[in-house]
Amino acid sequence: MEIGTLRHSASHVLAAAVKRIYPDIKLGVGPAIEDGFYYDFGNLNIKEEDLNRIEKEMRRIIEKDEKFIKKMVSRKEAEKILKDEPYKLDLLKDLEDSKISFYTTGDFIDLCKGPHVDSTKEIKAFRLTKVAGAYWKGDSDNDMLQRIYGIAFGSEKELKEYLTLREEAEKRNHVKIGKQLELFSIHPEAPGMPFFHNKGTFIFNTLINFMRAELAKRNYEENKTPLILNKELWMRSGHWDHYKENMYFTKIDKLDFAVKPMNCPGNLLVYKTKVHSYKELPLRAGEFGIVHRHELSGVLTGLFRVRCFTQDDAHIFCEEDQLKDEIINLIDLCDFIYKTFKFDYELELSTKPEKAMGSQEVWDKAEKALKEALKIKKVVYSISEGAGAFYGPKIDFHIKDALGRKWQCGTIQVDFSMPEKFDLTYEGMDGKKHRPVMVHRAIFGSLERFIGVLIEHFAGNFPLWLSPVQVRVMSLTDRNVAFSESIVNQLRIEGIRVDTDFRAESAGRKIRDAQLQKIPYMVTIGDKEEANKTLAVRTRDGKVRFGIKIGILIKEILDKVENKDVE
Repeated sequence: MEIGTLRHSASHVLAAAVKRIYPDIKLGVGPAIEDGFYYDFGNLNIKEEDLNRIEKEMRRIIEKDEKFIKKMVSRKEAEKILKDEPYKLDLLKDLEDSKISFYTTGDFIDLCKGPHVDSTKEIKAFRLTKVAGAYWKGDSDNDMLQRIYGIAFGSEKELKEYLTLREEAEKRNHVKIGKQLELFSIHPEAPGMPFFHNKGTFIFNTLINFMRAELAKRNYEENKTPLILNKELWMRSGHWDHYKENMYFTKIDKLDFAVKPMNCPGNLLVYKTKVHSYKELPLRAGEFGIVHRHELSGVLTGLFRVRCFTQDDAHIFCEEDQLKDEIINLIDLCDFIYKTFKFDYELELSTKPEKAMGSQEVWDKAEKALKEALKIKKVVYSISEGAGAFYGPKIDFHIKDALGRKWQCGTIQVDFSMPEKFDLTYEGMDGKKHRPVMVHRAIFGSLERFIGVLIEHFAGNFPLWLSPVQVRVMSLTDRNVAFSESIVNQLRIEGIRVDTDFRAESAGRKIRDAQLQKIPYMVTIGDKEEANKTLAVRTRDGKVRFGIKIGILIKEILDKVENKDVE
């Protein structure tokens, strides 16, 4: 049984159950999606505690073993059936007369192209998971509907495994951990635009500095371009025609401007400020640039789906015969970065989309270069037909976290079109002007999203080099505070990030608080430690060592930081 068919059938049963309980609702759409299914309803206002009642009604329908029966009808008959269903009538307008079909299960009928399983009894293992809002057809100018999500599998065993994974994922929820560790917050004053606190900002900057150091080894320049550029630029780049619905706009001196959704056009302008020679190529220019993209409020999710984020972009300008080697170098760089965090990953090649810039010839050349680089690297990859960027094909890196979930982060995109649109040139060995090829690439992708992935991957237990606080020093009594402060000073002199807990609380309470903050090293100092000039050291995995000299602890920490150990 095809899992998508099973899940689509479960959404049909969901609609039937909701219609029985709430007869006045209006039906929207109910597709299968990658991790389950959903159905959208108008005139419905329920809470998640109501899902149990809907599940019970679904089980009653399933137990009746009702058949899914398909029926082709005329437009006139369809309009009659749907006379009280405005959203279905809206869908009907886009259907060809020969493709109007309905499915019935018992007394429920729905405009649907299918396919479905034969009988409701085949839907053996499902759960409803959450309620959310969704605009009709994803357009904020349309009605807000209520969306019910669910999951369905072919067996109870698969469902149980999924629920166990979801329970573990909830323990790792980056929004909860982000609040607990004081990393970031989201505020209604700026929906979809995260506020990074001191500790979160440290992680943010540490990732940038780590990447910056690696780029310096690979002869990268670094640019910084404006947030707002005029309409003419976005027309020239193609974003105005191909990406306008994702952009924010403003007026300056009565002229149209847009907040940048991508960094590439600004870097094209930087390239054009001087005459370039073939001797300079490949020219690699990085930018940690803030971009804004309009996302519907209903899909905003912590750091995973935001409206304002920082991309670790780079744009590489090279000769055509250098292209393959540059792609290989980028694959190697991505591999190095992801392995630093112990991420496995999968590669996906995306080809020309339906709406694209440039001739078929340049698309063929770009895709050929990507495929040849992948072949030389001897890596397995999948192909996603028609999912390339509007200006060029791409390789996407899907990293896998500790729970096996996949996250699209890195991308390598080959672009022949924008150098043409911006009339980029370089002087070749023959003294004539030639057109460079442009490679767009990101590795973290969105810094915000990557941090969210890291939080969940490590469950907040960041590697020592990435931990905002590496050591907490705790005195057992007021008598030990002075010696404890001397230990703190020695750690800070060595560049180790340390905080203190000198409160008049029990040692157990202090240790529990440090564990909740997921601090890698917890140092407790009492009369014995002060007398012997040693430390009691507890690590967050629960191991405790006594009689540790400060020099030994400093060396251990610095070695782990230098090696970027991942526990």
